[in-house]
Amino acid sequence: MPGNPAHPPRLIVTGQLGDVMRESAQAALSYVRGHARRFAPDLTDDYFTTHDIHLHVPSGAIPKDGPSAGITMATALMSMVTEHPVRSDTAMTGEITLTGQVLPIGGLKEKSLAAQGLGIKRVIAPKRNQADLEEFPEVLRKDLEFVWVDRVDDVFEAALEGMLATTTPSER
Repeated sequence: MPGNPAHPPRLIVTGQLGDVMRESAQAALSYVRGHARRFAPDLTDDYFTTHDIHLHVPSGAIPKDGPSAGITMATALMSMVTEHPVRSDTAMTGEITLTGQVLPIGGLKEKSLAAQGLGIKRVIAPKRNQADLEEFPEVLRKDLEFVWVDRVDDVFEAALEGMLATTTPSER
């Protein structure tokens, strides 16, 4: 939304979120701000200084904390900036660093089962969680496509419809 020129741009984060999830939201925004031009070359230079961003994590009174939603929040922000929608058949989980690494998370099996229960067909997850697949039930392994990632740029390309960076991985 348009920001107030008299005040610095704001990141507003709402929902029942703990400190770690709020920090993940800030890290996601910082990464997107620093790398958006590779995915949206026509983005104006002042986009992030003239817009406030409101990130809401729904589910009412259910408290949420932890870094696992980092790549999801970064993807939502990059979707907003580039106007590329997120694929509706895809769920994702992973911690994001300021340098764009995707770090492993806990509970991948449970998160994947929950996604499958909602009709999701693809799960983007940290490559360092790939060994967890051994403990998954066969039905989960058979019915879900897993996209294993090391970098958040790979998440954007896998999750956002029609998204490709304007640079090659070696330039990142």
